[in-house]
Amino acid sequence: MFSSIMGIFSNDIGIDLGTANTLVFVKGKGIVLTEPSIVAIDRKRDKVLAVGQEAKKMIGKTPSYIDVIRPLKDGVIADFDVTQEMLKYFIRKVHKHIPFLSIFKPRPRVIVGVPSGITEVEKRAVIDAVKHAGARDVYLIAEPMAAAIGAGLPITEPGGNMIIDIGGGTTEIAVISLSGMVVSHSIRVAGDEMNEAIIQYLKRHHEIIIGEQTAEKIKIKLGSAYPSEKDNEVMEIGGVNRSNNPISKTIKGEEIRKALDDVVNSIVNAVRTALEKTPPELGADLVERGIILAGGGALLSGLDIRIREEVDLPVFVAEDPFTAVARGIGTALNDIKLIKRIAME
Repeated sequence: MFSSIMGIFSNDIGIDLGTANTLVFVKGKGIVLTEPSIVAIDRKRDKVLAVGQEAKKMIGKTPSYIDVIRPLKDGVIADFDVTQEMLKYFIRKVHKHIPFLSIFKPRPRVIVGVPSGITEVEKRAVIDAVKHAGARDVYLIAEPMAAAIGAGLPITEPGGNMIIDIGGGTTEIAVISLSGMVVSHSIRVAGDEMNEAIIQYLKRHHEIIIGEQTAEKIKIKLGSAYPSEKDNEVMEIGGVNRSNNPISKTIKGEEIRKALDDVVNSIVNAVRTALEKTPPELGADLVERGIILAGGGALLSGLDIRIREEVDLPVFVAEDPFTAVARGIGTALNDIKLIKRIAME
């Protein structure tokens, strides 16, 4: 009874719980939080020191007794307790701007976007973590379904809609019709693997060792999946050599495109696999409607062109692809019938 009353005083929220970033959508307010999915733990005092952006600033700069943890791996919970603490922090933070909630403990209804290939054990881990973080009710929605809604695709109609959602830990590919995923294919290759590919390439070919944050900056500035003017762009980077002495190097965009080629090939092959599973009638729809790219990985320069050439279908990047999943979850928050139709069982 008390829980139900508290629900009245809570704003329902949607969470795009990503390996690299967590976005939170509050009903009636839109996306109110975008933070890295990172937590800093002081092991001496068994205490959370920082969450999100503040924790990210500590990566590679902490003493031995402070661990900077990414509690999700490949789109699913790898560390339950740390994920729970992170979610508690985010839920409290998004309710701070609602004054009367400082008197109560809010218990919102929460929708969470998760990978389509999640196991039953992993589903239970997400639900338990969100409930322990203060949720009243929890619904899980497959990320490609949420991305399709966020991209404005007509998912309730009897026609084929293909979405590719490239996050930090997974690439999710789905063909959707009549509010259901007719084809679903997921690979645990995405933005994190792009960063790792850059790190390994520079270590091998330039004998410079860099961290994850530097690799991310290189990917954003020089990364591409298709030959273009970016090949000629250059960037000065800092790191250390094998003796751990600080050094700097100048790298070209063409090198980074080559470094990312294996990861891009994995994504292209996953798209081919999904297309091979697609029924002919829905495949015919894709010739006309094309494929939509969403997720942060969709921002990789030339990826749409590369996939278009490889599969011979139109490919488009969703408007603001990074927030597509969160916006799709936000749309579902306003329609309980839609939630129940698309929620994972």
